[in-house]
Amino acid sequence: MIEISDSAQRHFRKLIEAQGGDDLSVRLRVRDAGMPSADCELEFSAPDERRDDDWTVECEGFAFYIDAESARWLQDASIDYKSQPTGGELIVHAPAIRGAEPAPDSPLALRVQHLLEAEINPQLASHGGRVQLDSVTADNAIVLRFGGGCQGCGMADVTLKQGVEKTLRARFPEISAVLDATDHDAGHSPYYHGHEGRSAVS
Repeated sequence: MIEISDSAQRHFRKLIEAQGGDDLSVRLRVRDAGMPSADCELEFSAPDERRDDDWTVECEGFAFYIDAESARWLQDASIDYKSQPTGGELIVHAPAIRGAEPAPDSPLALRVQHLLEAEINPQLASHGGRVQLDSVTADNAIVLRFGGGCQGCGMADVTLKQGVEKTLRARFPEISAVLDATDHDAGHSPYYHGHEGRSAVS
């Protein structure tokens, strides 16, 4: 399922020794599995934090546990440690954790959600914002909700029309409209207040 190189095992052992916990192990879980934002999280695990359904990879001098729900996403995964003159780098290669891009004939909602997560939200994250798909109407109108720094932002209408809508329409010509269902008056920390702190989007 996952291959842990000798150099990575030595690195983990050094980290465990530095923590002063001979009974510590290392645990891996996949966050946001199947999504473009998926990532692997590694943490120390004490005996009372281990779960009965964890998968176990026996390593030299310590145990490596894998969250049971994450195991199926770790096909052909590997962990390696590369020494460098200025230190070292732990490299986790897990090609399956993000899943596959939806096929062209997949439901529109699935394809839109994938695009939001893969391309649009990483850009909005620089302003502390995010957008999620609320619904797709019968006539292929896309209804979105903004959050974080985009909720209540005075530039939300520009973000919607010049950024999000433009990207969605270019990728999916069948979209009839892109609508904003966000309650912008409820935004707590908008990135840009603008005139009277209100968005032009209603």
